[in-house]
Amino acid sequence: MNRCADARAVAATVPGADVGNAGLRPPMVPRQASFFPPPVLNPFVQQTRLGVARRIQIFFLGIILLPIRALLVAIILLLSWSLAAISTACCPEKLTHPITGWKRKITHPVLKFLGHAMFFSMGFVVTVKGKIATPLEAPIFVVAPHSTFFDGIACVAAGLPSIVSRNENVQVPLVGRILRALQPVLVSRVDPDSRKNTINEIIRRATSGGEWPQILVFPEGTCTNRSCLITFKPGAFIPGVPVQPILLRYPNKLDTVTWTWQGYTFIQLCVLTWCQPFTRVEVEFMPVQVPSDEERCDPVLFASTIRNVMAEALKIPVTDHTYEDCRLMISAGQLTLPMEAGLVEFTKISRKLKLDWDGIRKHLDEYAAIASSSKGGRIGIEEFAEYLKLPVSDVLRQLFALFDRNHDGSIDFREYVIGLAVLCNPANTEEIIQVAFKLFDVDEDGFITEEEFSTILQASLGVPDLDVSGLFKEIAQGDSVSYEEFKSFALKHPEYAKIFTTYLDLQTCHVFSLPKEVQATPSVLFREKAMAPHSSTLAWEIPWMEEPGRLQSMGSLRVGHD
Repeated sequence: MNRCADARAVAATVPGADVGNAGLRPPMVPRQASFFPPPVLNPFVQQTRLGVARRIQIFFLGIILLPIRALLVAIILLLSWSLAAISTACCPEKLTHPITGWKRKITHPVLKFLGHAMFFSMGFVVTVKGKIATPLEAPIFVVAPHSTFFDGIACVAAGLPSIVSRNENVQVPLVGRILRALQPVLVSRVDPDSRKNTINEIIRRATSGGEWPQILVFPEGTCTNRSCLITFKPGAFIPGVPVQPILLRYPNKLDTVTWTWQGYTFIQLCVLTWCQPFTRVEVEFMPVQVPSDEERCDPVLFASTIRNVMAEALKIPVTDHTYEDCRLMISAGQLTLPMEAGLVEFTKISRKLKLDWDGIRKHLDEYAAIASSSKGGRIGIEEFAEYLKLPVSDVLRQLFALFDRNHDGSIDFREYVIGLAVLCNPANTEEIIQVAFKLFDVDEDGFITEEEFSTILQASLGVPDLDVSGLFKEIAQGDSVSYEEFKSFALKHPEYAKIFTTYLDLQTCHVFSLPKEVQATPSVLFREKAMAPHSSTLAWEIPWMEEPGRLQSMGSLRVGHD
């Protein structure tokens, strides 16, 4: 009997495996709620629309307000710089001791006054709520949401505490000297030990018993549109000391302050804000939050607790986005994808799927190669089939549906990463690859010919006239495929693993749907089916599938929904 000819009948022997019917499927496990899309899809975009009337108002107000405010800001910066120069005279660039004595007593109050004057000259009307904690009560301030460079107003309202800043910022003319007067904790991008040194410095100052000024930190680490609170970095919470949360609100009809990765530039925001009659801002000092014993030992837990407290007060949701999502957005733009295509909620994806930034960035390259020809940077069923070099069939639609988590008819990058990690990679084990190879190696000679490869794919996909020559040539180095070649291809392309397991699911479900006495004697069933034309099933033709125990193990290899 021609084994390849027998295999072509497999679709007919599996209930519902014909085209147009998905067939008997194994029980599906409900999707994990933890992978549901975030309540705010893109917190890094801001689109402020200016109507004609608003543009006219900005133009005429700008003629008067813009030059006056720019002049006042310049004067205040010069005065602040001169005081900061006095305060930091003869001080080393990297402070080992706090600035004390007459320098601080004379210059610090004046710098605070100039800070208030600067924001007043820019048109900010500041409302302060709550009470500022002392250094002994709360050595660290945490400010959120962080949405603009104008958030420095929180530093002024808090009495000019120390801040965490990049080492390069102290080299900026005028601003750098003023920054040094705040005794900042400096972070270096070129020093590989910078993160460890920064954390040690924060711990040293936070546990100094009030010797150092309080430290103000923006734990989100990047600017958002204030629609949610993204992941808090743990740095401010590692010392395990009490912190005082500070809430920022900008209750204005026209948003001219939000500075995100997609939106107005620094100069545009300065011009728009300075051309407004005034800009309201609320700074609220919340009660001091003291960590529990568990939170002292777990800074991530402490950060999450504080974030939830602040989000509840702001009445906004939380998401697991972080600065790494911004880096992926930039990478997506460089790959000619929409920038928002790179958003994956990095904190959640990396933690649950054990993926680092480099791994997700590699997946972005793969995704871009598939989605580059589509509109909107999303993968449709046609692009999915073209990438796999397979026709659109019921089995392929089932696989596509497993990736398409929100059932909108397309796969975004987040769904693609989750699909590879949860659906394909678990199915791409050594055992599954061995089973799949044996499935294709119909004559059991240790090699897969193009005819065998075509026969099984035609049966599994339910497409009798399927042309797989292009896909076969991509796998094979000659006229046939060895196990090592097959394994190498499967590891590089885990998407196919789910197709293999889907086919095994169909056969296994068919076997388990038969009476138990028939399952126990597959060879009898084979002899009966072999007598009927075009009805033999591959399951009875492959010796390793004749054992009931082996069939049970096939059932255990099934991979359902995540």
